[in-house]
Amino acid sequence: MEFQSTVGRDVVLKGIGLHNGEQTTLCIKAAGPGSGICFRRVDLDPVVDIAAKVENVVDTSLATVLGCQGATISTVEHCLAALYGMGIDNAVVEVDGPEVPILDGSSTQYVEKLKKAGVKKQNAPRKVLKVLKPIRVEQGDKFSILRPSPDFRVTYSIDFAEGFPGEQHYMLKISPSSFARQLSRARTFGFVRDVEMLRSIGKARGASMSNAVALDGGRVLNPEGLRMPDEMVRHKMLDAVGDLALAGVPVQGHLIVHKGGHELHRLLVAALVSRPDAWKMIDAPSKVRQFSFGGHVVELGKVAALHA
Repeated sequence: MEFQSTVGRDVVLKGIGLHNGEQTTLCIKAAGPGSGICFRRVDLDPVVDIAAKVENVVDTSLATVLGCQGATISTVEHCLAALYGMGIDNAVVEVDGPEVPILDGSSTQYVEKLKKAGVKKQNAPRKVLKVLKPIRVEQGDKFSILRPSPDFRVTYSIDFAEGFPGEQHYMLKISPSSFARQLSRARTFGFVRDVEMLRSIGKARGASMSNAVALDGGRVLNPEGLRMPDEMVRHKMLDAVGDLALAGVPVQGHLIVHKGGHELHRLLVAALVSRPDAWKMIDAPSKVRQFSFGGHVVELGKVAALHA
């Protein structure tokens, strides 16, 4: 049996919001078994807790925004992706403003801090939502699907027909190690042509080449270039992992997305939780290392018994 987990100690990160441009401090704290992930607006009096669940999504136009009791917290996807991807089940994310800091536009700083903080196992079995039947949502030529799978994996494709980055595809079986190595460093991206329009409506005020990949006429304007050739599709996959965390528990299934975004991800999670016939809740199987011993498959930890 696998057990639930939380952070070993507090994780503190500071930075500006991508859209409001304001300085914010975020602190990830341990939470008890069965708590899930909760964002806490500590700048409000009284403080407001906003559970990271799909029913609390209030906007997906340019980021995933959660809301409750008149309070909102914006741009939660990169934080949620890191927690979900690194296997953290329970945590309180305290934020002293209405937007999570964008940091470098990826989840890599979360991952680095979470690794240093360590994972604390809790005395409660970890539950997993196992997909039994395919679930599909569509928006024109865009679609998102969840299919049964023996593990959690994501296949993602993007297609910018007007030019760079064009078509990109990526598939990954998600685990803490694969998320950290293959997804966490992928940054958000945007087109220079859209910046002035977004700022005119009060968005992207904190956007810069220190926290986003800037694209213009088929060129990457960032002096350091891309972190990987397919960084754009990997970032879209990172966003999808964060948005899927809004199911409230880990999902065992194959997520397939074509030309997706936050709203398409939300629609799929909403469809998932509304279809109890398409899934069942199970105890997460333990991750037991095995090897061959004398022609037999033996679980690590039972070797001593063979010599007793």
